[in-house]
Amino acid sequence: MLSEGTVLPAPVKRVADAARSALRRVLDLALPPLCAACREPVEGRGLCPSCWSKLSFITRPYCERLGTPFVYDPGPGILSMEAIADPPAYNRARAAVRFDEISRALVHALKYGDRLDLAPMMGRWISQAGRELLAEADALVPVPLHWRRLWARRFNQSAMLAAAVSSQTGVPVAAGGLKRVKPTAQQVGLSRTERAANVQGAFRVPSDGKAAVTGRRLVLIDDVLTSGATVDGCARAAACRCRQCRRPGFCEGCRAGTNVHITLC
Repeated sequence: MLSEGTVLPAPVKRVADAARSALRRVLDLALPPLCAACREPVEGRGLCPSCWSKLSFITRPYCERLGTPFVYDPGPGILSMEAIADPPAYNRARAAVRFDEISRALVHALKYGDRLDLAPMMGRWISQAGRELLAEADALVPVPLHWRRLWARRFNQSAMLAAAVSSQTGVPVAAGGLKRVKPTAQQVGLSRTERAANVQGAFRVPSDGKAAVTGRRLVLIDDVLTSGATVDGCARAAACRCRQCRRPGFCEGCRAGTNVHITLC
């Protein structure tokens, strides 16, 4: 038995690598790789050219606060009217791709089809989209599931994505930093107002998780951002009221008390 950290002699390592490569080729012949979205055979791993071409990655210009793309470029640092009229509790949000046909198929496959193999690929996209936010982060916090839904689904897709982002960036995951204390109905089909009401009071920082989030810059990780109600609820739960400037939620640069600065990927 080889212990962890054992270095194989060069000839043995070459033979082991060759054996793994041969086994991989045999498996590819018996079970050819399929496109993650349409399930058509594809060379290598990931998406076929057709599905890849249909993905709409979000790049600038976009609202610096909400991350929603602009139709035209209004200039650097511009906020959308929505961000100005109704600013969220979190500082900034970024999304990797628009939620359309292909991205929806991928999210649903991960979330409901047990396609955990998709998490690394999607984690790379999130890491790229949120690279500026992640460069300043102290920890990643996946949006938690209520224990009943976690028991039924067997895994938290946001936690899987957070682990993938962590492996890409080296930012640690504070898995216990936030807890869903109230079971909520599915957000699908609800209006913006109904979504906000649905998750009100649903999240809390547990007593054993305070050390993981106190005074730290956190990045929330979720699979889909629609109205922002869920992550807004998470952000409000994770942040205290700033004692210095008396503003609810967050303020750039202020570290009074246990104030937390939250961004979202």
